[in-house]
Amino acid sequence: MNSNRLFELARKREAEKARIQAGKNLKEIESDADPNDSDSDGDSNCDSNSASDCDSVNISARQIELVKATAPVLANRGVEITTHFYKNMLGDNPELKNLFNLTHQATGAQAAALAHAVWLYADNIDNLDGLKSAISRIGNKHASLGVKPDDYSIVGKYLLFSIKSVLGDSIDDETLESWKEAYKQLAGVFIKTEGDLYKSAKNTPGGWSDWRRFVVSKKIQESNEIISFYLTPEDGNLLPNFKPGQFVTVRCFIPELSVFQLRQYSLSDTFDDKYFRISVKREYAIQDKPEGYISNILHNSVKEGSVIEVSMPYGDFFLNVDSQDPVVLISGGVGLTPMMSMLKSLIKQGSGRKISFIHAARSGEVHAMKEDLEFIVKENPQVSKVVFYESVTEKDMKNKTYDHIGRINLDIIRKELLPTNADYYLCGPIQFMTIQKDKLRNLGIQEDRIHSEIFSTS
Repeated sequence: MNSNRLFELARKREAEKARIQAGKNLKEIESDADPNDSDSDGDSNCDSNSASDCDSVNISARQIELVKATAPVLANRGVEITTHFYKNMLGDNPELKNLFNLTHQATGAQAAALAHAVWLYADNIDNLDGLKSAISRIGNKHASLGVKPDDYSIVGKYLLFSIKSVLGDSIDDETLESWKEAYKQLAGVFIKTEGDLYKSAKNTPGGWSDWRRFVVSKKIQESNEIISFYLTPEDGNLLPNFKPGQFVTVRCFIPELSVFQLRQYSLSDTFDDKYFRISVKREYAIQDKPEGYISNILHNSVKEGSVIEVSMPYGDFFLNVDSQDPVVLISGGVGLTPMMSMLKSLIKQGSGRKISFIHAARSGEVHAMKEDLEFIVKENPQVSKVVFYESVTEKDMKNKTYDHIGRINLDIIRKELLPTNADYYLCGPIQFMTIQKDKLRNLGIQEDRIHSEIFSTS
């Protein structure tokens, strides 16, 4: 027998041993659950019909200490744990693929995002007030996806299993039990947060829960990469008001994968009770990053007259319409979509607030809604714009729809357009956002005046 064959047999024996051990680990976790719980798999101890029951989870000071002590381990091995978690949970429960972004699964972005969230919770378990912003953001995302209390039972079971499987003997039973209680506490917080959002949605005039069917009444090419979709409710009923900056989730069936896929898109227009507008950037395949399933389906296959399913508007990034302070809107690429909603809402409101609209695009070819922006600035003297193009074409130079060539640079913008008493709203890619936030802090803008939305995995 040659060495390759021996190696293959040895590999299979090790894989079988690992499979058997993994099964033992899962059984141990399941058997450790409280037999009086309605679910015996390390889940959230919350009644699916009563989110208030989630507040009754009692986690001891000792358990908090043990969970917090695992934070450094999670910082180093978190992605390993969450990769193991998704592989096993989705393998055993393929119906959950309808909830998760398979592109982010393939690239590892989802595992990395969850690893960061788990680490953040462990590191702040003794100060949950410090997590309010993250809980609100994730809770709104979950509500838009239609996450239900029972989903937390499954997640808890497989998360604990993965922690045990990956860390092995380096995590003792007391620490694992502490994590079980910590997860119940966290699940309870999210179940209550999302329950409140679902209740608010149902009680909003024109609102709904779950999915609502919309007809694509109009499809407009805004740039080489971005198309706007005007969505009219199929039932003919009026739409609920939303806060400028919020998003909806679109659900599409992918025949070749036999699953639904969900994507979030900011509402890009001011409120109208007859239609929503979303503006979608086509995501091309780049190096090892696959093309976006939904963006390409929407661009290529969804026509005027097509029907798609849409969630209620959600999101905690929105314009404070009650403030009278100046407004500065800073965006990069497709990040201008919620900014256009904010800008047009302020104009519709008749607000006299000073508005600075600062946008960065690669060139005029990919700069969406530039004609709308030019018109608004021309007709409204309280609005100023500054547009940066990384490079310009002959057409750009002729039309002069930009102000500066190069990447966005707040240092060269007139200071009166960046007042310290303004409300700042930022949206764009992660690196773009990090740079602009740091620059604003250096300019003396207070942290509580900076509001941001990042188009990324959460």
